[in-house]
Amino acid sequence: MSLRNVRILSLVILFGATLVAQADDPAPGKQVEASFTGKEMVNGEEKEFTIHYLIFLPEGYTKDKKAPLMLFLHGAGERGDKNLPLVKKHGPPKLVESSRKDFPFITVSPQCPQGTWWKTAQLFALLDDMEKKYAADKDHEYVTGLSMGGYGSWSMASSQPKRFAAVIPICGGGDPNTAKTLVDLPIWVFHGDKDSAVSLEKSEKMVQAIKDAGGKDVKLTVYPGVGHDSWTETYNNKEVYDWLLAHKKK
Repeated sequence: MSLRNVRILSLVILFGATLVAQADDPAPGKQVEASFTGKEMVNGEEKEFTIHYLIFLPEGYTKDKKAPLMLFLHGAGERGDKNLPLVKKHGPPKLVESSRKDFPFITVSPQCPQGTWWKTAQLFALLDDMEKKYAADKDHEYVTGLSMGGYGSWSMASSQPKRFAAVIPICGGGDPNTAKTLVDLPIWVFHGDKDSAVSLEKSEKMVQAIKDAGGKDVKLTVYPGVGHDSWTETYNNKEVYDWLLAHKKK
C-alpha cells in the first residue's frame, strides 16, 4: 500500500545548520522508509545533506499519548546510499520488521552514507525533527548502536548527555576524556571478549574512565568467547529494553 508523502518544512538552527525535514507518514505497527534533508555550514559554505532512515511507530500509537523514542545506529557494514533494507539486517529495525510489532519504542534507524562516518550534529537534527513530528516522550529518549554505531552512540551521549535518559553502546568505543560529561547518564555497555574488529579494551577504557570520574550508573557486560557480534544476544534480551524504560531523563 502506498503511503501519502507529506512535505514538512521547518527552520531550525542547530550547530549553524538550517534544516528542512521531509518524511513519509507511517502507520502504527509498521516500519517505513523516510528521508530528512537539511543545510549546514561546512568551512563557511552552506551545503545540503540528506539522511535516509527507517521509522517505526508502536502498535496502538496515537498522537494523544507520548511514547518512548529509540535512535538506533547501525554498523559500518550497513552503510549505503538510500539502501535502507541493509539497515534491517541487525538490531531493533530487524526486530520490528520480523517479529516485534509490539515494540514499545518509536524507533528511528538512519542510514549512514557509504564511505562516511556518523555525524553527530546531523543526527541531533534528525532527532529534533522526530520530536516535532511524533508524540515522542522527551523524558524517555534513548540512543543505542553497534560497532560504528557504538562509536556514534558514545559520541552523541558525550555531546549532549542531558538529551538522553539512557544509552546502550555495543562493541564500540569513545573518548575517555569525555568521561566527566557522562557521570550522570545511565549507560549499559556490551562487548565480546574475542572481538578482533573492535577490541574489548575500547569499552573497558570508557567504563573505567566514567567510574573514575564519579559515575555510578555505568556497567559493562562482557560475553565470553564472543567475537564482534555482541549485538544479537543484546538486542534479543528483553531485560535490555526493560532497563531502558526504567530510566527517565534526569
